[in-house]
Amino acid sequence: MTGHQEQEQHPLLHVNNNNNNNNDVGQQDLTDKPSTSGTQSTYKKRAQDRSTNPPLWYKKEFYIYYFAFVTIVPYMFKTAHDASSESNPNYEKYKDLLSDGFFGYKVDNSDEQYANFRNNLPTLTLVCCFYLPFSHLFRRIFVPVTPVKSPLQPLYRTYFFLAFSILYLYFMYGNSILKIGTIVSINYAIAKLGGSSRLMPALTWIFNISILFLNESHQGYKFSSLHGSLAWLDNHSDMYGRWDVNFNFTMLRLVSFNLDYYWSLKQKRENIPKEEREKGVMTDKERVNTPTFAEDYNFIYYLAFALYAPLYVAGPIMTFNDFISQLRYPKHITSKALSMWVIRLIICLSTMEFTMHYMHMVAISKRQAWENDPILQICMIGLFNLILIWLKLMIIWRFFRLWALLDGIEAPENMIRCVVNNYSALGFWRSWHKSYNLWILRYIYIPLGGTQYAIYNIWIVFTFVAVWHDINLKLLAWGWLISLFILPEIIASKVFSKKKWGKWPYYRHLCAVGAVSNIMLMMIANLVGFCIGVDGMKIMLHDLFSTLHGWLTMFCCFGAIFICAQLQFEVREEEKRRGVFLNC
Repeated sequence: MTGHQEQEQHPLLHVNNNNNNNNDVGQQDLTDKPSTSGTQSTYKKRAQDRSTNPPLWYKKEFYIYYFAFVTIVPYMFKTAHDASSESNPNYEKYKDLLSDGFFGYKVDNSDEQYANFRNNLPTLTLVCCFYLPFSHLFRRIFVPVTPVKSPLQPLYRTYFFLAFSILYLYFMYGNSILKIGTIVSINYAIAKLGGSSRLMPALTWIFNISILFLNESHQGYKFSSLHGSLAWLDNHSDMYGRWDVNFNFTMLRLVSFNLDYYWSLKQKRENIPKEEREKGVMTDKERVNTPTFAEDYNFIYYLAFALYAPLYVAGPIMTFNDFISQLRYPKHITSKALSMWVIRLIICLSTMEFTMHYMHMVAISKRQAWENDPILQICMIGLFNLILIWLKLMIIWRFFRLWALLDGIEAPENMIRCVVNNYSALGFWRSWHKSYNLWILRYIYIPLGGTQYAIYNIWIVFTFVAVWHDINLKLLAWGWLISLFILPEIIASKVFSKKKWGKWPYYRHLCAVGAVSNIMLMMIANLVGFCIGVDGMKIMLHDLFSTLHGWLTMFCCFGAIFICAQLQFEVREEEKRRGVFLNC
């Protein structure tokens, strides 16, 4: 990993700019070469030239799909509710995980990650309300209205960011901020001492991956384990306690700074044509790819980026180049867009509260309380577990992204599609945790050779993704299953390509059969990794394929997903007709 050479992107990680005005940050590709206006024009032309098919919404076939949709979906909700009702014999196994909710209902707040966010939401909201007025006041007094194009002009906002972040992290993690500061400082030293040496990227990766393993094995370390006289430092009470749980996101920012700095030494900003340098970087792609001034890769700006309070806990993930670029050339975020994001977050929170009261999927999966349940109920437990994972992550990410947006910093939107609006394994990973996807593309996939070694890179990428999430066998199994399940889609897309088969009258239906397989394989992999584990999946598959009722359930599920895929195909076509190209 000694260079950042331009490679053709693999479809797994390729994400196009979203032409819809929704403030999503997209990227077409990431290379070392600075973008030009010609590149942007070429992209727009390529997007506009995409052909579309005539609408199918009013075909008789689709009226059958509509009828199935309005009958099957409510039945799915009812089945999931029945699996978690008090009349279910398994209710006694998990009822102690439930809490008192609204209007006398029990609420399933047993997901530790979301419970931590939900319980601290009033405090986090109060912190935002305290932070934002001071941030805007500081910006109004000290930051010029015009872009800061000269390296001699300090980015004063970084000083405010850093000062607040230190207070914020001390409030959350107490004296553990000293551990965070030590790791961050060592990483900076690796960057500066390594410079343009080929060893610097290697040392960066070794150090940061080692930190992931050490954090896991030592659970955040104790000061007393270093020396008995330091035991008093462990006694400070704080809001979160386990600083290492959220440090995975910081690790991504540390790698981003080091590699952006390394590539900046290979492609200095001063080597970019003067007219391009003076106009500043304007597109999202240019903000990521274009090195900032050499003077910007300093310790203060680095700390402000690595510890930036609104995005520290959970992201979304930004690159160092993009962060500094937005400070030098601020993006205009309209009041209308901000209002939209506030409303969308409130709707998501309300939906989550309703779901947590209406069904108790997380508690059921924690206790594996599905003994003797009908196989359809077990399937719905798995499906709604995935939906709840998607919904909780979207809420958490959107809250912190909204905080950054209100502060004038636009990070990528992570969830650009609903989890059940995906028929492609490749498309699923472009629309789930998008900022992480873009990070992997820039810092792992392309440096390892891109599509030239795609079959091998997929395994490396998903092994890293699994280890980054958590170091345990269940997630490693998930990462390897994802890598394995992606291969059939890659092969099928080449064998049954639209260029060869597109004129066949039943090509759309053939694609829908492939989509059903993709969706089922994705559900299996994600249920193993994030819900019921390997043992739970074995039980589920045994119940499905060992009885006549299980086979009948599989047949009905196949038909339902087939209909869902047909509707999704038409949704994609409708997006293209409107000029929206999410490419997923």
